[in-house]
Amino acid sequence: MKFTQEKTTLIVSEVRDFDIAQTLECGQCFHFEKLREMEYGVVYKKNLLHIKQEGDKLYCFDTDEETFQKIWMDYFDLERNYAEIKQILVNSDERLTHAIKVNSGVRILNQDFTETLLSFIISQNKQIPHIRKIVRELSEKYGDFLGELSGIQFYAFPDEEQIANITEENYRECKTGFRAPYLLDAGKKLQFSEYTTQNLKQAGYDEAKKILMQIKGVGEKVANCVLLFALGYRNAFPVDVWIKRIMEEMYFEDSADAQTIMKFAREKFGDYGGYAQQYLFYYAREKGIGKEKN
Repeated sequence: MKFTQEKTTLIVSEVRDFDIAQTLECGQCFHFEKLREMEYGVVYKKNLLHIKQEGDKLYCFDTDEETFQKIWMDYFDLERNYAEIKQILVNSDERLTHAIKVNSGVRILNQDFTETLLSFIISQNKQIPHIRKIVRELSEKYGDFLGELSGIQFYAFPDEEQIANITEENYRECKTGFRAPYLLDAGKKLQFSEYTTQNLKQAGYDEAKKILMQIKGVGEKVANCVLLFALGYRNAFPVDVWIKRIMEEMYFEDSADAQTIMKFAREKFGDYGGYAQQYLFYYAREKGIGKEKN
């Protein structure tokens, strides 16, 4: 990659294996706004980025190389060799070739743990637009104002200290429904050292998942989403209706439960399970595969 500064705009060129739309809109994150085609406002912690993609160039407005290198390179996972990862997955199963080709620009974001945990608790039995609406409302009510882009105001998701002051009734006012007590419990547990990002990253996959599942309402799927999208466990393989259906079609003759699918994925894809999951998830959702038997 090359960096060029033109006044207040940073241009990152020669960007490979990255599509901003595929990456943001594949269901792994909820805190962004589409401003125009291939142009977005993205929030990460207390940072706001106005970014536009044209081919292999990223136009990052009102920022500089130091800020981009410090914050956004890691967030977008731009230093990782995805060409190599894709080849490893294709070598493990040639049937993945088409899914990878169709969604070749997807990268797994390195998101904030607190926001990812609460967002995926909210995500249960909800469609992506509704999840994003709730995340936006929680941010507007309890987070810090970050700025305005194209007439849209952006707010940071509330941090641990701000979350500690949110009541169950507050959550219900944001239309979280039955998830309100789960969010409250998560907020309380975030005050303990066992639930820090550092501790969970050092705990190892199995132990970290066990810790997360002590939170009310956090099952295998939510725990694996948090492990994959916020804690760096690229072997995590979340199973929802989309993944269940496409995995059954590709690898099982009959219906298979989530545990069976996760065990199979762990054995087949190993440390690359999370990448395989993202390519398969996006492909299944685009084709509507996960809805065929619902």
